[in-house]
Formats: sequence, C-alpha cells, structure tokens
Amino acid sequence: MSKQTKRACDTPYKTMIGGQALIEGIMMLGPEKKAVVVRKPDGELAEQVEERVLIKDKHPILGVPFIRGVFNFCSSMANGVKALMYSASFVPEDEEEPEEPSKFEQWLDKHLGSEKAASALVTVAVVLGICFSVGLFILLPTAMVGLLGHFTPLAMWLRNLLEGVVRIIIFVGYLILCAHMKDIHRVFQYHGAEHKTIFCYEHGLPLTVENVRKQPRHHPRCGTSFLFVVIVVSILLSSVVFSFVEVTNTFLRMGLHLLMLPVIVSLTYEFNRLVGRHDNWFTRFMSAPGMWLQNWTTFEPDDSMIEVGIRAFTLVLPQEQGKDRW
Repeated sequence: MSKQTKRACDTPYKTMIGGQALIEGIMMLGPEKKAVVVRKPDGELAEQVEERVLIKDKHPILGVPFIRGVFNFCSSMANGVKALMYSASFVPEDEEEPEEPSKFEQWLDKHLGSEKAASALVTVAVVLGICFSVGLFILLPTAMVGLLGHFTPLAMWLRNLLEGVVRIIIFVGYLILCAHMKDIHRVFQYHGAEHKTIFCYEHGLPLTVENVRKQPRHHPRCGTSFLFVVIVVSILLSSVVFSFVEVTNTFLRMGLHLLMLPVIVSLTYEFNRLVGRHDNWFTRFMSAPGMWLQNWTTFEPDDSMIEVGIRAFTLVLPQEQGKDRW
C-alpha cells in the first residue's frame, strides 16, 4: 500500500476534496492540486496534475462569505470544462482521417496562440453552459407561465407557485432524460465512483477497490444537490420578492430573476457548506431532496472506474496530513 493510501486510514474526517465525473474519467480538486485521470481506449490511465492557486489566495476579498460563492462557482465551471475537454480528447474519432480545424479555431489559434485560444474556448464554453442552465431552469419557466397568463388571469401567488413547480419539473425531467442516454449513463457511473472514493477516505478506510465498492454512491456535497438547492432558493427568494413587488410583465420578471442570481448562488453556496460540515437530523433533512435526485445522476461503477477514482484522489492528497480537512 502506498504512503498516500495509508494516510486514508487515519482518524475519519470530512474532506474538502471534491470531484467531477468526466468522459471515461474523473477530476479531483484538492487544496493544493487538481488531477484528471482518464481511462484511455487501450485500458491505460492518462493523468494530468496541476498545482492549484485558489481565488481567495490571489484576492482575499473573494474568500469572504456571501461573496465567495459566485466566484467559486465560476471557477468550478471553468475547471470542469477544461477537464471535460481533456477527457474528450481521448475519445476515438469515427472518421478515418482527422477532422480539419474550423475557421473559427484557426482564427483563434492565429490571433491568440494555441494556449490563449484554448483558454478562450474554455471561457466561451463556461459562458454558454451558464446561459443554457439559466435559460432552461430559470427563464423558461417564467416564460411558460407568462404565456399561460396571456390566456387566463393569474393571481400573483399562483404565478409564483406555478413558476416554481414548472422549474422543478424541468430540472428533474432533464436529469431523468440524461440518465437514460447511454454515454451519459457511463459518466454517471464515474460520478458514483467519485462519491464512493471520497466516502471511503472520509470513513478512514484504506483506498482499495474492495473498500470503495462498499460505500454509498449518494454524497451530501454533490453538485446535483447544489443545483437543486439553487432551484429551491430561487423559488423561495422570487416568491418573497414578487410578493412585495407585484410584477406581471414576463420580460421584467425575467430581468429580475437574472438580477437575483448572484444572491441565489451565494446563499446556496453557504447553505451547502453548512450542510456539508455537519451531520445531524436537520442537515440530513435539508439534504434529502438532493440526495434523492442522485438516484438519476449516480450509478454503480465497475472496478475499472473505481480504480480511476482512487488514482485521481490519491494524486491530490496534500503533503501535510489534515490540510484537506473540511
């Protein structure tokens, strides 16, 4: 057993190390390093390890509670997109000949250089991802209920309620739809391997395939839970705001939802930190809906997936024991 694996056998505690499932791989974020491990088509593991510079270390003001949430969320999105692009580079091409770069990619490479071009693509992908999520889960329900309001009068409380219900239905439906897609199902299996590996470490057990396999695949600090809480907080906050400020114009309501987003993300971030730090009846009750949703975003992994999770996790363990304590 390696030195890093032995260190997982000490007194159990909650770790700040978190991860993300990728295409045939897993990314783990530790207090000092970021590691991406991908299972290549030939069965070998590809590894990418980088030193981490936290936002709060560069700009201490961005580590202040209720300010840090938005910036940490955007940083996590950027790390996730970069890791996904890396894992996707190992997917075998269907075409016999490599595909030529698009004119847009050629223009970026010519004017910015390959490194800056890649950074620009990541930025564009993050912005598009955020826009897609906001449009689908925040703005679309408002537009749908607003359209219904053109045909029948809706009391303000009913409008708020319908927007919330539609928002939850779209979110849950989207997760269930993704879970039934073959390729996404494998990503969700890696998601399960990520959770199980973290649980094994937090329970103070050696990081072996046998020990990891026994762990639950539902984790209270999962990104699925975070997104669900974002939806719930947006419903509660908008209900309060629109109870005092009666806004019936659909586009104006959309604009106000956008203005509230930074507050919603900040509140959700602090809530998830609170729930993640403690284990009691209240935190278990509050995290229960997000844990339930993980029935569609995590699946039981095979042993090869667990091996990827273990390797990615051990690569980000800090040199100083306990530095990753939550």
